Amino acid sequence: MQVSASSAGFTPASVAPAISYQELMRKVQLARPKEDLDLLRRAYEFSARYHSMQVRASGEPYLSHPLAVAHTLADMKLDVVCISTGLLHDVVEDTEADASVIKSHFGPEVAHLVEGLTKLSKLDFQSAEARQAENFRKMMLAMVDDVRVILVKLADRLHNMRTLEHVSPEKQERIARETMDIYAPLAHRLGMSKIRGELEDLAFRYLEPAAYQEIAKALEKKRKVNEAFLAEVAGVLDATMSKHDIPARLEARVKRVFSIHQKLRRQRITIDQVYDLLAVRIITETLKDCYAALGVIHNLWRPVPGRIKDFIAMPRPNLYQSLHTSVIHDTGVPFEVQIRTAEMHKTAELGIAAHWRYKEDGPGATKPATKDALDEDQRIAWLRQIVEWQLDVQDPGEFLSTLKVDLYPEEVYTFTPAGKVIILPRDATPVDFAYEIHTGVGHACVGAKVNGRIVPLRYHLKNGDIVEILTQQGHGPSRDWLTIVKTSKARNKIRQWINTRARQKALELGKRLLEKEARRFDVNLKKIEEAVYQTATQDYGFHKIDDLMAAVGFGKYSARQVLTKLSPQPLKEPEEPGKIVATLKQALGISSDGAIVVAGSNDLMTYRAKCCNPIRGEPIVGYITRGKGIGVHAKTCPNVENLMYEAERRIDVEWARTTEDTYPVKLIVYTDERPGMLKEVTQAISDGTNIRTIEAMVDETDHSATIELILDIADMKHLDRVLGGLKRISGVRDIERVLKL
Repeated sequence: MQVSASSAGFTPASVAPAISYQELMRKVQLARPKEDLDLLRRAYEFSARYHSMQVRASGEPYLSHPLAVAHTLADMKLDVVCISTGLLHDVVEDTEADASVIKSHFGPEVAHLVEGLTKLSKLDFQSAEARQAENFRKMMLAMVDDVRVILVKLADRLHNMRTLEHVSPEKQERIARETMDIYAPLAHRLGMSKIRGELEDLAFRYLEPAAYQEIAKALEKKRKVNEAFLAEVAGVLDATMSKHDIPARLEARVKRVFSIHQKLRRQRITIDQVYDLLAVRIITETLKDCYAALGVIHNLWRPVPGRIKDFIAMPRPNLYQSLHTSVIHDTGVPFEVQIRTAEMHKTAELGIAAHWRYKEDGPGATKPATKDALDEDQRIAWLRQIVEWQLDVQDPGEFLSTLKVDLYPEEVYTFTPAGKVIILPRDATPVDFAYEIHTGVGHACVGAKVNGRIVPLRYHLKNGDIVEILTQQGHGPSRDWLTIVKTSKARNKIRQWINTRARQKALELGKRLLEKEARRFDVNLKKIEEAVYQTATQDYGFHKIDDLMAAVGFGKYSARQVLTKLSPQPLKEPEEPGKIVATLKQALGISSDGAIVVAGSNDLMTYRAKCCNPIRGEPIVGYITRGKGIGVHAKTCPNVENLMYEAERRIDVEWARTTEDTYPVKLIVYTDERPGMLKEVTQAISDGTNIRTIEAMVDETDHSATIELILDIADMKHLDRVLGGLKRISGVRDIERVLKL
């Protein structure tokens, strides 16, 4: 039996391997004996020269980083152009060398890849979020053109994560969050499970250190028992496979720390209840051997119902193929068995990198073989779609949030009545299915049949569902659909449809309001010169007068404000703005939240949205609601994405500098059921925190408990302290903040 390095027990997060240039050359020469290594030698010398005076936060020479990146790319057996790019990837960004120098020394291909990896750090952005969004957009556009861009970026991020202990805690958290949200899911979508798993574990270690250590200790405590169990299972399997003449290589592993954490939180169970904590992998020679091995295993041990998955017949979107089954050992211990061929195993570990093979006639030959080209196209087809759908998404927050959704794995396999497979995200609806077929079908959708029966449009599709979409000519999408769809394609198409019509209505309303106000003040709009209109438009940050009129129609600016800029004569001063606002508030029953201010104005009505109840210090966004003022939402509010379909209604808001307010926050704490738990929970949060209500419930079936609390919280720092204290309690499985009170 071959046991992988991290399989016999818990292995702490990796450390960056030291590597020399000579070792790198030997590795590349062995993998690609026909390629000219002169390019690699020149790239190393160039990188060494330009980074010679730089050091990393760890105190090591900066050159150790590009060398480590090149080492990872060489392990993937990538071409010399790609590995050379790994050596040069930071030169343009961090030294005085520019793109033209790279092109003159190494040619257009290397220069193109390096340019795709260089951040937009020299441009001015309104916020860090905008900078991050544009850098991701640039990287993904480059990746569509040449997937090696992301392979180098993933190798770069892996080494940075391995050495993250040398930077400040704030930077650790920022980089770890970015890794968890973007880079690990990207690796998954490209089928690169080995890199994805390590990135997730490293990021988890910094994002939730207490939870990481708790799982790590639990695994270490059972390490010897797990080793003995896996060795015994592997011995039985080895003998049985030989008896049935099934050639097999065996590997064993313990589930990764972050994967365990996800399962514990999602199912709110203990580590002893994880079915696939331990796993044995059988690597065979042929497809026939895979299915034969599955039959042998089910004769040896009892399978767990519902835990058999055939990813060979139905590969995942990233082309992952394997048979999975969970079985119960004679001793009552559950474990998972994965069965695949050697080719499937290589694809599962390295994903797109496993088949990225260039012709062996030098670095200039950039066209992969036909089969590999098909594999590559299939793997990044989803990326091309993401880029296409999001070209018109201007708001950086919206771009990042939808990108994070798009990067999560797709899990539901559905069928058209004709038998075509439509792969959708978990919890997708018939509306998502309709838009996946065609935008016109989505717009015209009025109902759906699933497996021959009429279902609501908010129905969650399941694996194997046969879906028939019912359409009606001239029908249009509903705004309510934005609350149920899961795919970016459906969301963006619905938004576009709504935006077009809402903007037209706002434009007409804005013009009418301006004309009405002009009549009140006896201003002739027709006599105002075009240049005056254009100046006023630019003053408000728009390019066209129609954009300004639409903003007036949406309620972002008043007609009187605009008329003041347009009128050649001063308008008679209206009633004091503050008095008007106060009168409106009284009439509408709205009390403005003094803790929130609107950027550039102090007389607009604001209120904290009840759907998310944001608290001081939480990133917030304002949304103009006709007749109510400005609703203030947390940026993480589930409704924000659905509200922002009319971008003109968005307005910048911020927390006031000083206030003594506290906010009610509801928490649900999921714990083990044991004596003293309630006492420990109250002690953990009693330090200066008022508990409004507390209620505890016990579930005897799985020895779990649920504690519901409503606390008075001053700000996000206060909430983080409370959550940190609760997470340190042994037996706390998960904590949920309930947004709607």
